[in-house]
Amino acid sequence: MTRFTRAVRGVHHVTALLMLVCLVTAAMLYVPALAEAVGRRHLIRTIHVFAGYALPVPALLGWVSRAFRDDVRRLDRFSPDDWRWLRGRDRRVTVGGRGIHPVGKFNAGQKLNAAFVAGAIIVMLGTGLILAFPHPWPDSVRTGATFVHDWLTLAIFVVVLGHLWYALRDPGALSGMFLGHVTPEWAAWHHPAWLDEQHHHSKGNFGRSGELTAPTGNTEEGKDDLSPRRS
Repeated sequence: MTRFTRAVRGVHHVTALLMLVCLVTAAMLYVPALAEAVGRRHLIRTIHVFAGYALPVPALLGWVSRAFRDDVRRLDRFSPDDWRWLRGRDRRVTVGGRGIHPVGKFNAGQKLNAAFVAGAIIVMLGTGLILAFPHPWPDSVRTGATFVHDWLTLAIFVVVLGHLWYALRDPGALSGMFLGHVTPEWAAWHHPAWLDEQHHHSKGNFGRSGELTAPTGNTEEGKDDLSPRRS
């Protein structure tokens, strides 16, 4: 079953690549041992600045995709079930191969991660512009921007490591993000409420003859996701 369309995966992959470039070049600029080993500080700084400027671009371009907009709306909704999932210690418990929490397409952890990344990109872009063009700003603003930029970089590095740690331990999640498809068994374990939505959506595609008609949602590669917008 299809989990992410090409457009959604493209936004994720390009954003992840730009974020990785920013983190690597930041390390080359701020860690003395790396800076000395790599050299070419002006080139590294230029790459860092332009990668940072480009960070919002994939999401802005992805907004033309209905599937991307639908996923953003899902990520923006935090329900009582999300709070229960977040506070619970039984998040991995299943009954009959099905997760006991009614998790939609995204769990609470994924929603918080998306909110952090979106906010961090905005803040890093703003503080980065101040650092790249320091002359119009007073010393207090430049000092504050430097403080926020540096410490937020460290926080992003920790969050990215955590994100990779969880993703690499879940082959089903990797399949969904890189190939676009997941198995119903994986969906039942991790996102049972979303699986129910897909089943409900599929039933709505049966024509009068009883045969399944061509779906208009994200059941084909590259098509938009028109599943019910519920988390």
